[in-house]
Amino acid sequence: METNNAYPPGTRPQDWVTAQTPVGFALQSVTKKAAIQLMGSRLWGRFNPNHWDPVYAAKTGLDAPIQTGEMSSAYIAEMCVNHFGKWFFTGARISCKYIAATLANEVISTHGVITAKRDEGDKVHFTVDLWAQNERGEKKTAGTLEIAIPRDLRTEEAAR
Repeated sequence: METNNAYPPGTRPQDWVTAQTPVGFALQSVTKKAAIQLMGSRLWGRFNPNHWDPVYAAKTGLDAPIQTGEMSSAYIAEMCVNHFGKWFFTGARISCKYIAATLANEVISTHGVITAKRDEGDKVHFTVDLWAQNERGEKKTAGTLEIAIPRDLRTEEAAR
């Protein structure tokens, strides 16, 4: 498999966004299960038992422990890095809203579609609509990415 230092190992060159990528291009999804073991970690769930204790969550009216919004944002960021590589970390702007709770054991998939593209100097700027949804198609997180990549970047060059 081709790779280079601009994109994560294991990503496919045909998925990399370049200056030739058209509006309407759909990013390849990332799928994760909302694992209660991760939800209860200090990093994600902190000390709020709503994030890891089913009994406590039920007492507060929840159907199950809820995942923190940051976890869905991390899944979306992983998808973006897979497509935009290192340029995701150099001036990109991502904005997400948590619109519904993600419950323990839901399967979450990320999605993104390029909705706008414009040339500016030696860069190509993209706007990408982003969202994460569960296996029933219910949106949990929605957002937008604004990102610029070098105009002269081509898939075949990036693969070197």
